[in-house]
Amino acid sequence: MTQSITNDGITTLYRPQNPVPLVLDSPHSGRIYPEDFRYACPHRILQKAEDNHVETLFDTAPDYGASLLCALFPRTYIDVNRAEDDIDPDVLDDHDRVHWPHPINPTSRSHAGIGLIRRIVKPGIAVYDRKLSIAEIRHRVERYYTPYHTQLETLIEESHYRFGQVWHINCHSMPKGRGISHVLAYGTRSALPDFVLGDRDGTSCALEFTHMIRDFLKDKGYSVAINNPYRGVELVRRYSNPATGRHSLQLEINKGLYWDETEQEKSKNYNRLKIDIENMIQYCATYIAANLTDMAAD
Repeated sequence: MTQSITNDGITTLYRPQNPVPLVLDSPHSGRIYPEDFRYACPHRILQKAEDNHVETLFDTAPDYGASLLCALFPRTYIDVNRAEDDIDPDVLDDHDRVHWPHPINPTSRSHAGIGLIRRIVKPGIAVYDRKLSIAEIRHRVERYYTPYHTQLETLIEESHYRFGQVWHINCHSMPKGRGISHVLAYGTRSALPDFVLGDRDGTSCALEFTHMIRDFLKDKGYSVAINNPYRGVELVRRYSNPATGRHSLQLEINKGLYWDETEQEKSKNYNRLKIDIENMIQYCATYIAANLTDMAAD
């Protein structure tokens, strides 16, 4: 029996009855918009930034021994897949920019308007018609960002302590074409494959695991790329260390496989993809069980 734990509008955690060291998380599929968001752009445009229903695509994970952590708040409010100091100075008013209490280190994502606090939802459309205060941003960090990271880190470390190894899959979706995140950050737009696996150029996950998932998906008839154009960001970087048995892989699903971006609803192919993802999770759990058996025999 799966145990479901909801944390006050922040996360939902699904724990399996008979766990294996497999942890999945969906950080960008949240649809509960906090009252203090006070965005100025149309809500329907903000919704297009969601990883629509990724959490439901993976919701059978506990049936195969995996834990599943899902954010309930939207990425456009605060993005847990960014470093805490990846703050765009342009979202702060002039006074607070000078008095921000900690160093900020904006990356190319912040400069493109898609850092920790999103500034642009699509080219020419800003999220806000105002600047944000230090108090607003700190509230979002303390109330949403930190609890999400704490839960994910706890799941990973508990699994590693119990089994000696842990595999983490960070689950996302990407627009059918290269969407706002890629266009703003990289300046190009072209067709994407069905799946992109990101292991930060082989540094966050054993290649055997990355290639195992790639080959499984290809056998199902999907096109798969590795680290192009998505290598994995903060949630993969922060909790991975293959040398100590902590493997973390980002998985991006092309929305064209399951989502009607015009109607903003599941397409007729949703159920087929969900079955294939369930089979992939089961395949991963079998792989992990075999690896643990081999490790015990050494």
